[in-house]
This record gives sequence, C-alpha cells and structure tokens, in this order.
Amino acid sequence: MSLASVKSQIQSLRVRCRHFGFLLPLPFLLLASSVVAKDISTDLNSVPISSDVEAQDSPWGIASGGEWLSAYPQFNPMLGRAGVKWLRAFQEWKTIQPTHGYWNWAAADHLVQNARANDLRLSWVLAYLAPWASADGGTRKFPIKDIQYWRDYVVQLVGRYHRDIKYWEVWNEFNGSFADSGTPKIYAELVREASISAKAVDPSAKIGLSVANFDVHFLDAVIKAGAAGHFDYVCVHPYEKLGALENDGEIDFLAMTAALRQMLAANNQPVDMPLWITEMGEQTSVTPDQQADGKQAVMLAKAYLLSLAAGFQKIFWFEARGPSYGNNTDHGIIRSDFSVRPSYRALKTLSTILGAAPVGKGWVEMGSGGFGFLFQGSGRATLAAWAPSKGNIRLTFPGDVRVVDLEGNQTFIRSGEELVLTKTPILMIDPPDQILRAAERNKNQPYPWGGNYAQAQTVKVKLGSTNVEDGIKQIKVDTTDAVNGGNDSWRRMNFSRADKEGHYAYFTTDPGFARAGMNEMEIKVVVRRLEPNKVAGFSLTYESKSGYVGTGYANVPEGDEWHELVWKINDANFVGQWGWNFRLNAISSPNEFLIKEVSIKRGSG
Repeated sequence: MSLASVKSQIQSLRVRCRHFGFLLPLPFLLLASSVVAKDISTDLNSVPISSDVEAQDSPWGIASGGEWLSAYPQFNPMLGRAGVKWLRAFQEWKTIQPTHGYWNWAAADHLVQNARANDLRLSWVLAYLAPWASADGGTRKFPIKDIQYWRDYVVQLVGRYHRDIKYWEVWNEFNGSFADSGTPKIYAELVREASISAKAVDPSAKIGLSVANFDVHFLDAVIKAGAAGHFDYVCVHPYEKLGALENDGEIDFLAMTAALRQMLAANNQPVDMPLWITEMGEQTSVTPDQQADGKQAVMLAKAYLLSLAAGFQKIFWFEARGPSYGNNTDHGIIRSDFSVRPSYRALKTLSTILGAAPVGKGWVEMGSGGFGFLFQGSGRATLAAWAPSKGNIRLTFPGDVRVVDLEGNQTFIRSGEELVLTKTPILMIDPPDQILRAAERNKNQPYPWGGNYAQAQTVKVKLGSTNVEDGIKQIKVDTTDAVNGGNDSWRRMNFSRADKEGHYAYFTTDPGFARAGMNEMEIKVVVRRLEPNKVAGFSLTYESKSGYVGTGYANVPEGDEWHELVWKINDANFVGQWGWNFRLNAISSPNEFLIKEVSIKRGSG
C-alpha cells in the first residue's frame, strides 16, 4: 500500500467517526500516522503561520507538565479562550527518537498541529536524553554517550518545525532533579551545541538558557563554562519568589530582572536580552475549595502583573491542567474534569483588560504602601492595584473610575466615593490623569515599598507578635511562633512541626541593600534559650557566590539572658535563589530557643 493510500484511509476513518459522533482513540491515530511520518512535514508546511505581531509579542503563556499533556486537544481551546497565546509543551527526545536511527514524529506533529489550530505559539524544551544515548539507559543520567547524538536530535527537530517554533529552551531545570550527574560544564556544552546546530538549520532560531528556581549562581557558572554567546534569552522558575508574595514579597519579586541583568553584564552578555519566566505556580485543592482556589487566583494575578511590571517578556504559569502530586492538590487553572478554577477566570480577565501585548508604563504608590502598576494595551491605560497583606487601604478620587475585579465584574466608583484596596488585585481602566502621569514619571525610579537602603550601613528586623522590619524581612513566618513577654514579644523556633520546617527561620534583605557585589557583611542574631538549663544552638546558612553554604554550629549560652551571636562572611551574594538570603538552621539543636532581633552590618566589600 502506498503512503498516499494509508493517509487516505486514515482520513476516511476520521471523517466517518466524526459523522457518528466519536473519534478514534488517540493512540490508534498516532500509531497509524507514524507510518507516514516522513510525509507529514509537507502537510505542516502547507498551512501558513499567523503573522499577528501582537500575538508574537504577547506575554500570556501557560506551561504543561508531561503527566497530563495528552489532554491538550481538550485544554488548548480553553487556553485560547482565556487569551493565552503561548504554550510551553514538548515531546521528549525518547518519544521522537525511540531508537538510534529511527524517528517517530507522530506525537510531536499532533502537538504542533493542534497548537497552530488554536492560535498558540509553542515554546519547546529540548529534553531529555533518549535512553540509548544516556549513561545508564534512562533519560536523566549524564554524561551523554556521544554529543553528536544531541546535535542530530536538535538538527532534526528544528529542521522539521522551524516554521512553527522559534524558541527552544535547552533542558528543563538542569540544576534540579532532571539531570543526574549534570554539571555547569555539561549544560554549557548542551547549550552551545544546540545553538550551533539549530542556527545552522534556522538562523532565526532562539536558544534559551534555563534554570530551576532563581538560581543566578548556576546561570553565571554555565555562562563562564562555555555558554557565553550561545543563548538568546534566559528562563527562570521562581516558585519561591512567588510564594513569598503571600507575605508581601513584592519588592524581591520585582528585583529579579535587575539581578539577572547585572549577572549578564558581569559576563559581557547583552544586558537587554529577553528574560522569561517559563514556570511558576501555586497549588490548590483538587476539589472546589473557595479559600484555596481564591488564593491561587490572587497569586496568579500578582505573578503576571509583577512579571510584566518588572520587564519579563513572557510569563508561563504552571500549569494548564493537573495532576495531583499525592497530596490532593494540583497547580492547574483547569481541574481534572475540565471545569475552570477562579485562576482561569483571573487570567482571562487580565488578558482581556490589559490586551494581547501590554506594556508596563510605570508604578505609583496607592495611599500608604499600596501597590500600583500602570500598563498600556488595546489602546487604553490600565492600573493594577492592591494593598499589602496586613491591611486594607481606603482611597477616593476626584473623578469617576471604572474598576474590574479578577472575575471580570465591573464597578463604577463615583467621584468622592471610597474604594477599598485589599490584597486581591483590581484593575482600574483609564485611571485619573494625576495617577497616570505620576506612574509614568516613576517608571525608572526606585520602588518605594522596600525602603531606601542603598546607602544604609545596617539593616535589621525585630521579631515578635508583629515583626518590625527595617531592611530585613522574615519569610515563612509560621516556622516560628510569637511569644509574649510583658510589653515585649519575640519568636520561638517551633520544633513540633511535622515537616521539620520549625527548625529553620528564613530571612531576606532589601535588594537595595544587599545588591550584587556586596560580599562582606556581619550578621548578628540576638537569642536566648527557651529553658535556661537546656542546651540549644544553630548554624547559619547563607547565599554565597558558590551557592548556599553553612557556617559552624554555635551554642546559645546558658541562662535566661539575651545573647548576641555574630558571623562575619566575605563571600555573600544575596539574590534569593530559593526565595531567601539566609536562615537560622537549628536542625541539630536538641531544644528550642527564642529570637529577638536579626541585623546585618555592611562590610567594606
């Protein structure tokens, strides 16, 4: 039977099945189409790609994990209706080339065709190893047997899909759990060879340097190990930075782009290189839960709004649909039964009101401490605003304003009427002229929410029922408990937590104080034993130029008096890789202790 005959019979079967109201199972179609894989490329290239510049510039992206990617025929149309223009999804190398010398394009072709049909641009990840090419017959173990195998894989993939796919992210979280025995040097080689191979086929191909979390140290090491000049954009997965937003971590989130550009400049790479967030997300209950679902929607809205305000070009929420990872929660904006969560509606509201390709125009402080970010898109200005987590902000305006909530509901606030900002973002369409002008003037000015610590010699935080922050913030506050002592209060390490997190106290410093290049500092912790006669102690873990490192263990002196423990370090590099700059590590302490104050004194370097 000829290839044309096979294709004709497959199409005939599909038409007849649709006529009777059902489709052939996808595995059958994939198996059948693999027979004619060499000929499908003609079909792919015969359909023109949309030239919609606005869609190409759109930041609205969603990432899909591999577990439920097979549901893309169902969720891709839903993503399109929510205003999503970019999908981060891919078929693994082992699927495309299951054995050396044999290429099965069926699954990848279907994914590309479906994305095109739903007007979604694909961001493809070059990953993982084909088992026959790996060190142990799996898909994660390095070294690769022969780098030529990797070159061939990239050439074939880019050659087949270069008209549809222009952005190729090299690996997924190489510095995490997806690259056993991987090193910066090995990753640099993958990036370099992928770039050379891809651009030989398609000079317009873009290669992405990628990293788990916000690991600037790893990116720096990879560039120095040989990736310099061989990548076109940088991808991060700042899950911890996102999680810190629940505790007013906006200023640290906004500081990410500056930290990345400083690192690029230090390595003589283009400072204006596009920066992407290709994964971040918040889990919620697998069954409807008003509180958890509402929190996810708020986190999603802040994630996109802050990313846009900070200057990230593309933002991909993880993920489209499920799955549960064993604790009855998942990251999806779409549930397993394909009902939508509030986070889906929030994303649709953002993309509708801000437009397909919004541009950040500046910021403004709303009342005392409120967050306001101005965007221009779809021919109008929109101000996104919300209050810090600890209280509401009441505002009035000299003219009428139109406000849209995350569900898409519109409210008109008349001149002189009160608008109450909460921690849930709202969108103000065509804000009053004085707000608009102020935001535009502020565009390149330092943010006001973190304070002005650029010239400060010391920053500190006093711990208690309500922490008093002065350049240092305690995050994950619930790892400690507030303890009252008359008119004073402090916090106690909570060893009773089942997850052991009560053995740690986490802190971040204002990015204006601990900026890149500030390596020398003195960290002082004021502590005392919970019970005077019971031994307790801790060490310090901090971000250094080589990643997180620990200091030696120190005992808290006996008695019921407060004591100062001091560490002097000369290799600090506080960028918030895992969402924190330093922590007290009491995992080896036999007993709990109390913390009253933490401070940092600037060193000379």
